[in-house]
Amino acid sequence: MTEPNPYQAPDGEPEYQWGPEQPYGYPQSGGPAHAHPPEATLGYGTPGHGTPGYGYPPPAAGWSPTQAAGVPVPAYGPAPGGAPLVGIGDITVLQDSIVTPAGTMPLRGAVWNATDLSRTEESIPAYAIVLAIVFFLACLLGLLFLLIKERKTTGFIQVTVTSGGKHHSTMIPAHSPVAFQHVMSQVNYARSISSM
Repeated sequence: MTEPNPYQAPDGEPEYQWGPEQPYGYPQSGGPAHAHPPEATLGYGTPGHGTPGYGYPPPAAGWSPTQAAGVPVPAYGPAPGGAPLVGIGDITVLQDSIVTPAGTMPLRGAVWNATDLSRTEESIPAYAIVLAIVFFLACLLGLLFLLIKERKTTGFIQVTVTSGGKHHSTMIPAHSPVAFQHVMSQVNYARSISSM
């Protein structure tokens, strides 16, 4: 312990002291016993004091979480174009326009198409085959397990919209045999409001 401290401040610089200048909870000189410590001793990101905590954006200029009496609060209304009427994949239909990743298209006169690219397969599951073999040895009723069928739908439903010289196509995954009917009902609704 006779070695000098390698982390000691160089000569001429004041040595860094850990902690706040005055311990929290002790009264300040000349102040009441319940006074808050100076601003420097408040924790980083303490609400209402100084800068916000790490990861939080700085408050907008002229904005405060609470407004003084008589100050008008900005009104937030619906987005331009109105509320969404229907959403088909990444296509959103508003009251007067169609919003897609390809851009905004006019709703009036839009041409909608839907194509079913899905298929439903029917097969005997593996557990039914195992049960049929096990119970076939016991009695012939094990063959009834071969009547168990499993349906699996795979593929996509393609929806295209053309309006105002723009074209957009989206693929919606089909997880059940009735997925195409569901998408067609949405497309038919979009067609009906496009013709108004």
